[in-house]
Amino acid sequence: MDYSTIILDKKDNIAVLTLNRPEKLNALNNQTLIEMKDALTSVQHDDKIYVLIITGSGKKAFAAGADIEELNKLNVLSGKKFTELGQSVFSQIENLGKPVIAAVNGYALGGGCELALACHIRLAAEGVKFGQPEVNLGIIPAYGGTQRLSKLINKGRALEYILTSEMITVEEAFRIGLVNRIFSENELLPEAIKMGQKIASKGQVAVKMCLKAIVTGNELSLKEGQHIEASLFAVLCGTEDFKEGTGAFLEKRQPVFHNK
Repeated sequence: MDYSTIILDKKDNIAVLTLNRPEKLNALNNQTLIEMKDALTSVQHDDKIYVLIITGSGKKAFAAGADIEELNKLNVLSGKKFTELGQSVFSQIENLGKPVIAAVNGYALGGGCELALACHIRLAAEGVKFGQPEVNLGIIPAYGGTQRLSKLINKGRALEYILTSEMITVEEAFRIGLVNRIFSENELLPEAIKMGQKIASKGQVAVKMCLKAIVTGNELSLKEGQHIEASLFAVLCGTEDFKEGTGAFLEKRQPVFHNK
């Protein structure tokens, strides 16, 4: 597929997906979501790519929510299809089987905030603001925001931010655990790539199992999550990477993983 609203670059085990509608503050219209779904599938099936980074073009916005012109035309039937498409794309991100880092370079509002929430790690530039202002439009967050935000920062805080539509400063986002780290605008993408490279240097079978244990376990009770954790640990004990990793530690050398 040829992309008109996103850019997908792949280099050295890292893929960077850039939302590319700066004139619209990278608003997530229907075309963007369709192109993202195709790009995510490409990354998911590319054995040479270990980490995905998602960011926005321009200096103002990561993604400033849904395209209001499209939103205004929705009815009950088309509204259901609208939210199902967004939810399916963001669920694909969360369940990609590879770490996804959000490099939030500007405003992350509405669907843009929900996009960041769907990623596994969130890095942000100084001055960035997050928010779920949907109630100002007479709707609710519908790309998973009501669910993911409440699980990430707790129900009370999520309700406060969603019901008041108050923006969250990057400093507050860091304090409440919405953001992992804050960097200057110029440092953001290089630091995201550096983190991606660090993750890519690890045994990728173990990385994949960590993602599975945490993402899946987050929906389960502690007992059920621990059962999955134990099962995945047992599987890893039979891998070549396990023998290499433990052997390298005992031999006081750097491991050389073959992701098997």
